[in-house]
Amino acid sequence: MKNVIISKQSETSENLERFLKIVEERNVKVTIAGMGDKVSIEKNLFFYVLWPGYDSSNFITENALNNNSLVCKLVYMNFSMLFTGDIEEVAEKQLINLYSETGLLNATVLKVAHHGSKTSSSEEFLELVNPDFALIGVGQNNLYGHPSADVITRLLNLRCLCL
Repeated sequence: MKNVIISKQSETSENLERFLKIVEERNVKVTIAGMGDKVSIEKNLFFYVLWPGYDSSNFITENALNNNSLVCKLVYMNFSMLFTGDIEEVAEKQLINLYSETGLLNATVLKVAHHGSKTSSSEEFLELVNPDFALIGVGQNNLYGHPSADVITRLLNLRCLCL
């Protein structure tokens, strides 16, 4: 690993401090990205950084580590994938307010937020993303009961194939 992209952090944590120590020891370049940035990977392959911004006064204080997760849209020619980190409905509302008129939330594939938790993937947000496929990162028989049956139902109602 040569490069890592992170957002400006709303608060520090033991995990963050451990992560920063590891990347420093391994001489990995850390880039701070924020809303409005476009990160080019190679020709025709890039990320739009949609959330959070650089200004900490705009951070969400409710469950700050989750709701200020990086949200990025990967674009490769006619394919796109929305990475939503661990955001919850409160952050989804911010994204809806910022991007509902732009089409930037629309994506071929959605990495479902917060492991499919009932606190994320609101109907309005999912309708704006309108994915063909949804990926949910979750462990089998996890302690939290993720993904939520309500989230699965909302995705199926969109005729989205859940993986």
